Formats: sequence, structure tokens, C-alpha cells
Amino acid sequence: MVATKSTASQLLQAMRKGQFVRFNRRFEKSTIHGYVLDVVPHFFLLALVSDRLQFDGFECFRIRDVKDLKQDPYAAFVEAALKKRGERKPKKPSISLASIDKLLSSASQLYPLVTIHREQVDPDVCWIGSVSNVKNGYVTLREIGLGAKWESGTTKYRLSEITHVNFGADYEDALHLVGGEPPSR
Repeated sequence: MVATKSTASQLLQAMRKGQFVRFNRRFEKSTIHGYVLDVVPHFFLLALVSDRLQFDGFECFRIRDVKDLKQDPYAAFVEAALKKRGERKPKKPSISLASIDKLLSSASQLYPLVTIHREQVDPDVCWIGSVSNVKNGYVTLREIGLGAKWESGTTKYRLSEITHVNFGADYEDALHLVGGEPPSR
């Protein structure tokens, strides 16, 4: 990938070519790896490949937060490991990236739990839960805690503060498996 291209153009190129990419973000020090599945003007969808070299759900990032995007120099090794493990690149889920509210609404239709990150507000915390409502510039979550225990009420978060969203990962799946559906109020 050519460094002079815009990040959105690089993401589109990686998606079209099915390239295994790596990048950093301004909010975190670790490198993120995966396959770009969709790109819109402000967000993109990534099939995440974990450090354990396995697919681990989906992440949606704001394009403006990405830096150092490039084809992963170890792509051949990672792809060989994925293949030998029987891991297949997941298909793009029917998620709308048109806006953060559509992203959260569509993700919650397919996945019982979503994780939101508000890294400009609190870079070391994420919030996991079931989306109760998305309207008037807020998402309302019924949160589930670390011990797979549901919170008794709901919490509202400003959509404009959300920097990235993930769903369908092993951790969210384990929380849902143990915690089940949110109890009725």
C-alpha cells in the first residue's frame, strides 16, 4: 500500500484485494490485525484476527483514528496458520456502517451483546451490553459485568463519544453464554 494514499482509499484497496492488514490507532499502542470487510466515509468493518491467530469477531473503527495502515508483512504465515486451523474468513455481517446509530442498531439485531469504546472520554474502559435503544444522539445499554451479571438498570451513552464498536467476539459470546438474556425489569 502506498503511504501517500488516503486511509479510506487504502482501506478500500485492502478490502477489494482481500489483504490481511495491520494498523495502529491513536488511542492504543497495540497493533490491530485483520481483514477489511466494508468501508464507508467515516467507519470501516474489520474481521479481527487475534494474537492467537484466530478470528475473533468484528470491530468497527472510525477511519480518522487509523494510522500506519499497511499490508501485514507476515500475511503469508498468518493465512497459512488460519488455513491449517480450519479458520475461514467470516463473511460481512448485515451491518450498516452509514452512521453510528445505524451501526449499533443493526449490530444489536444480529448479536446479543455489543461493546462500545469511548476512548476520548475514558481510554481504559469499554462497556458491554445489550442495546435497549438508539435515539436522540444516545445509545441505551443494559450492561453485563465481568462476572456475567446483568446490571439492574440501563445507562445512556452519547453517540458522538463512541470511537469504536465490536461484537461477535469470543469474550462477548462467553458473557452471553454464562449470563444469558438480560432479565426483564
